Amino acid sequence: MNLQEFRPLAEAGVPWSEIARLAGCDPRTAKKYLSQRPRPPRYGPRPSAGKLVDRYVGTIDAWLRASKGALCASTIFERLAGEPYRFPGSYERVKEYVRLRRPQILAELGIVDRGAQMHRRFEVAPGSQAQVDWGEERGPLIGTPVVYSFHMTLSYSRDTFCCYTDRTDIATFFGCHVRAFEYFGGVPETIVYDRTKTVVRRHVRPRAPVPLHPEAVAFAGHYGFGIDVLAAYRPTGKGRVEKAVEIVREHVLAGRAFYSLQEMDAAFLHWAPLRAAQVHRTHGEVIGDRAARDRAALRPLPAQPYLVAEQHLRRIGKDCLVSFESSMYSVPARLVRPFQRVHVRAGDTLVTICALPADGGGLLAVHARARKRGSWVVDEAHWDGLPDGHTRAVTAGGDGTGPRQGRNRDEVPGGLGMLLAAHPQAAAPVARRPLSDYEPGTPA
Repeated sequence: MNLQEFRPLAEAGVPWSEIARLAGCDPRTAKKYLSQRPRPPRYGPRPSAGKLVDRYVGTIDAWLRASKGALCASTIFERLAGEPYRFPGSYERVKEYVRLRRPQILAELGIVDRGAQMHRRFEVAPGSQAQVDWGEERGPLIGTPVVYSFHMTLSYSRDTFCCYTDRTDIATFFGCHVRAFEYFGGVPETIVYDRTKTVVRRHVRPRAPVPLHPEAVAFAGHYGFGIDVLAAYRPTGKGRVEKAVEIVREHVLAGRAFYSLQEMDAAFLHWAPLRAAQVHRTHGEVIGDRAARDRAALRPLPAQPYLVAEQHLRRIGKDCLVSFESSMYSVPARLVRPFQRVHVRAGDTLVTICALPADGGGLLAVHARARKRGSWVVDEAHWDGLPDGHTRAVTAGGDGTGPRQGRNRDEVPGGLGMLLAAHPQAAAPVARRPLSDYEPGTPA
């Protein structure tokens, strides 16, 4: 029973006992709640700062003005908690104050707050645009702390493709593009990227021309699509693929564990038809129906795929090994010299090492690309002609002046024989007796 319904009776002077009888409660209860005037509701933000923050608002305002509003609340709290401030309050208090104070300071400085700006929603024609982004996934693959998800979303239909990998290098990045094109059955007219290093050669100031990575330009030219790099500080420019990253993570990975990347890819392909059968909340159509029109408008795939590869110059060590991505790859000792520079071309699965034109050019070695940093990928035949240590000899005397005698390598196998041969007394004669001289129970 809601006692507030009987407030008109209390205001009219009806006795508390009568109100309690009608309400079915004790008279003291009716008096307690009906004798108090109701408080009007309070709207608007809660007080943003307590007394602890009040002592530091001057410092916080100075930091916000100096950074032109760029400092985030977590950084401000980190500085306040350290020396010499030793702020004893909570992060929530600082965050609430910064949230309310930042727009005011930006207005005082005459700076437009891009985060609070309105933006225009855009729509595209079928097959005209796709958006690409990476996702970082922690924990789903057993034995691997972090894997990466590659996402490509067709902007017209929101049809999305996802695959998983353990690297984000340029060969893997554009190799995932090829898989996406094959999944969609064609190539969009343009692809939207943020300023990732696999697409942009270097960062430049806002509104300046963006220098593209040569391999990205060659790949786009082969498949016939245009590269659209987002302007700086435009987080809403590829929101469709960023939303797809969250959706795929929730529906495919959340609460699951996998044993391989292939198993993760299969999980996405199993979920994709379920997604295609849903009605999208923005365009109001079934995603699969709209995706059919989107895919039909894509450009056809070229006859031959583009072989993406990283290209580097490296030096050969005196051990005939070339270092690439912290792994070592061998080259033939008879064809190279120490510290010679070579051309390393690294694809998604193979690493090719070639001599430079100044050294006559030509292919030196082809290896499978190491899947783990710090690996050794060595062909034993590349070390033919190099000393292997089996001809080592020692002197008979301890002074190093006696005649040198080789030790029979068959006496003690492996590395133990080499260790014994290094000792000066290793060549001393040793008396030998047949086993028949020893009878059971007789001391030697």
